[in-house]
Amino acid sequence: MADDLAALQRIVFFTLTEDELLSPENFRRHIEIFPEGQFAVFAIVDGKERLVASTSTFRTNFDFDHPDHTFNEIVGGGWFTNHDPNGEWLYGADMAVHPDFRRRGIGSRLYAARRELVKRLNLRGEIAGGMLPGYAKYRDKMTLEAYIEGVIAGEVEGQTLAMQIKNGFTVRGILHDHITDPRTDNRAALIVRDNPDYKPSSTG
Repeated sequence: MADDLAALQRIVFFTLTEDELLSPENFRRHIEIFPEGQFAVFAIVDGKERLVASTSTFRTNFDFDHPDHTFNEIVGGGWFTNHDPNGEWLYGADMAVHPDFRRRGIGSRLYAARRELVKRLNLRGEIAGGMLPGYAKYRDKMTLEAYIEGVIAGEVEGQTLAMQIKNGFTVRGILHDHITDPRTDNRAALIVRDNPDYKPSSTG
């Protein structure tokens, strides 16, 4: 399955460099260190089971006072070396849905699975660097900040960000030089979904 996960990466994240794309070896390592944080969706296509979506996550602590980070830094070069078994936040490294299977609610189902994991582990919430592919259509007309505000207000089309907002995420800022994506000059949105059921641990 690791080979299929890596192949899906190349289809979905076609702007990324080789060192940003997750490899089969990366995926095998993710399953070893944090199996409950890795999710995949399969569909029967022409009588055969086929991987159509996946999301990879790890636990970490996050400094919201200094939020800027690159994708490669946060995911430890793809190896999730920043995974902390006691981390208070779930970091979403990716959310990949094959183009042929989009607009079917699969992404929302994966976000729901991540939400349930956050609640079960009593984490503070989720964080991710959200790519903004929809901005390519508007980059000659408005700033990225204006685009994000427009999507939030429902005035501008942005399928990816709109779906994340619908699933409870809020935009906490823009991550500069985060990930290779010429459509946004390598910028991404810092998206956060707090866990309303979070209970601080007792200190005794």
